[in-house]
Amino acid sequence: MNPFLWLIDTIIDIYIWILIASAILSWLVAFNVVNSRNPIVANIGEFLYRVTEPVLRPIRGMLPNLGGIDIAPVILIIALLFLKQFVFWAYVKLFI
Repeated sequence: MNPFLWLIDTIIDIYIWILIASAILSWLVAFNVVNSRNPIVANIGEFLYRVTEPVLRPIRGMLPNLGGIDIAPVILIIALLFLKQFVFWAYVKLFI
């Protein structure tokens, strides 16, 4: 496998896992399973927010109001999986 493709694949996979962790942490905080005043939880939450929010904010702006349901992470994960497949397809078409 091309090292460039491996790097793109790994970065996309890591970002998808960060999105999943962010969603799970937001559920845990919303249901009072974890205390957001705990310094460790607060630092992890702040990191996840800073990494995911700049990408999720424009998606949330385009979506209609669905009440308390946030489907922006799901849409972003689908878009990232599409991007990954498109990059691999383009590589195969151009270089193989």
